[in-house]
Amino acid sequence: MDDFTLPEDVLPPTGGASAGDDEQTLVTREGLKKLEEELDHLKTTRRQEVAQRLKEAISYGDLSENSEYEEAKNEQAFVEGRILELERKIKNAKIISDKKTVHGKVVEIGSTITVRNKTTRGDEETYTIVGATEADPIERKISNESPLGKAFLGRKKDDTIEVTAPGGVFRYEILKVA
Repeated sequence: MDDFTLPEDVLPPTGGASAGDDEQTLVTREGLKKLEEELDHLKTTRRQEVAQRLKEAISYGDLSENSEYEEAKNEQAFVEGRILELERKIKNAKIISDKKTVHGKVVEIGSTITVRNKTTRGDEETYTIVGATEADPIERKISNESPLGKAFLGRKKDDTIEVTAPGGVFRYEILKVA
């Protein structure tokens, strides 16, 4: 592939710190690795793909009525924005320790807990408390910033907690903390 220079109007913005630059990103080692892999993919693969799309779109001529060019510019803005976001998160990453300082007795970020919803008399459910970056409800990873995550933090086995959610007030009993 030959060298290609992007037009000035599609280069990513430079400089200027955002308000959230000093905000810690709480992640597990696995979560940090995923962020680093995504960043690497965006920098090595996606940037090149978008640059190629821009090059093709520019070759079509008149940029003022060129939808391919507009789409490629929008995609580039998204990719560059995500790169900046990932770089900030990685720079401010704080690894959640795999070892519990209190031998797994108190719920903290990184804890895996087993609970029972006493309101609905449901089955046991297991959750891992993670930082907001890694939250994934499908994998039962809940954010420490969510109402449920906040309610569990600092609690221990046999505690019963109440959580106010959009669906009402729910009571949970903590059965196990690991």
